[in-house]
Amino acid sequence: MSLGDEPGYPETGHTRTRLPEGDPYGGASRRGGRSSSRSLVTVVGVVVLLIAAIAFANRGGNDGSSDTSGNGSTGNGSGPATSSTAASGTKPVETKSDGIPTGYAHSAQGAQSAAANYAVLLGSTGMFNKESRHWIVGGLYTSTAAAKLQNALDTAYSASFLGKLGLDANGNAPQGSTFVSRTVPVGTKAEQYSDADAKVSVWYMGLIGMSGTSSTNPVTTTWKTWTFDLQWSGGDWKISTDSQTDGPAPVPGDDQAATSDAISKAVEQYGGFTYAR
Repeated sequence: MSLGDEPGYPETGHTRTRLPEGDPYGGASRRGGRSSSRSLVTVVGVVVLLIAAIAFANRGGNDGSSDTSGNGSTGNGSGPATSSTAASGTKPVETKSDGIPTGYAHSAQGAQSAAANYAVLLGSTGMFNKESRHWIVGGLYTSTAAAKLQNALDTAYSASFLGKLGLDANGNAPQGSTFVSRTVPVGTKAEQYSDADAKVSVWYMGLIGMSGTSSTNPVTTTWKTWTFDLQWSGGDWKISTDSQTDGPAPVPGDDQAATSDAISKAVEQYGGFTYAR
């Protein structure tokens, strides 16, 4: 997935995401069954390793809590108001810096838009290459946080670790195979907000694995919640610390798994979104 190929945003004031053109894919050949327990253990181990690396680098971060939010909660225990999930019509971002969306609104909605898009970048295949990983981390985190993370992540994304996913030392997939790593935000919540900082949780579905006829690590899904502590710095939201927890995960449906060829084509043909709260 290219990190700088997002299209422009529509001028209408009622669209939350910029959808790719064309019809949703369907009718692809399918195969039944589940991956082997060995493959599942490998993928789970990969995810745990990455989360542990980030957690290690972020030790000592802010763990305070607050019920203050910018998501329109009713505050009476009856659940969120409809405004908390309605599209705001506010563009998520106006500009880009080296392909990274920048210039988020200085508001709770802007912080949520930033967190959603940062989760997408941090969950992308670009994180598996040292050069692009340094560019992503340097662009999304505060300078202090980035300095702490770079070495820790370089250690986590070792040649041995990449080899477990079937990648070479530079994060490249074997010829004829497609490596898949995507974060798909489902929703965001402002845990707390002020003009100086914000805590935003992003509930997402992750895709990770190798699509190819000889792959022993097929593409699987995972459900997690990614919480970002953001600071308003240099006219934009930057990550100071972040953490992840498992779930909430829905009950799996009855859909049969697609063939590796269908997954590879879907990844190549369907670009990602720029998310707006």
